[in-house]
Amino acid sequence: MPGYLHEDFCSKAELYGLPRSRSSLLKVFFAEGSCAQILYRMMRYCQTHHLQILAAVIYRVNASTTHAVIGRKAEIGPGFVITHSLGVVINSSVRAGRNLVIEHGATIGEEKFKSPVIGDNVYIGPGAKVIGGIRIGSNVKIGANAVVVSDLPDGATAVGIPAKVVRIYGEKVLDAAAGFSENSSENKLN
Repeated sequence: MPGYLHEDFCSKAELYGLPRSRSSLLKVFFAEGSCAQILYRMMRYCQTHHLQILAAVIYRVNASTTHAVIGRKAEIGPGFVITHSLGVVINSSVRAGRNLVIEHGATIGEEKFKSPVIGDNVYIGPGAKVIGGIRIGSNVKIGANAVVVSDLPDGATAVGIPAKVVRIYGEKVLDAAAGFSENSSENKLN
């Protein structure tokens, strides 16, 4: 747990544009969302070291004090950042890689007993919902209030309801339904 928590705070400092120093880590320790991260890591430690009752208590403390509901069996890799904890919901069967950044009001939830599997370096914007047995690739950005109900490839930027991929690794995606891209000359009115 201490190693993951250290990486969590280093990622948060980097997100805020702070250098990796003791004073920066102290600043992010007191930043919004950090308490939810600390309680999540404590809960996971207890859950994986046969202290399930203590894990359940920490789960409740996290939900009531930070308003972040993170399932006891949710597995999130190092570099986990919650920028604002209010309204964050992460299902217990969620699996996420390194450097997951999640904003307030975001939900990573189950549908039909299946939860998302999330790659590395994923950003989930405020109010976004990622639902069901889907796979989110690595280096993905999910926009504010997007509702993701299908797989997203590596490098995708997804927005809307339901979410649609608008960019892959920064390049605009061809709109297959319309037959042109957003910035194409065919899209301009004469």
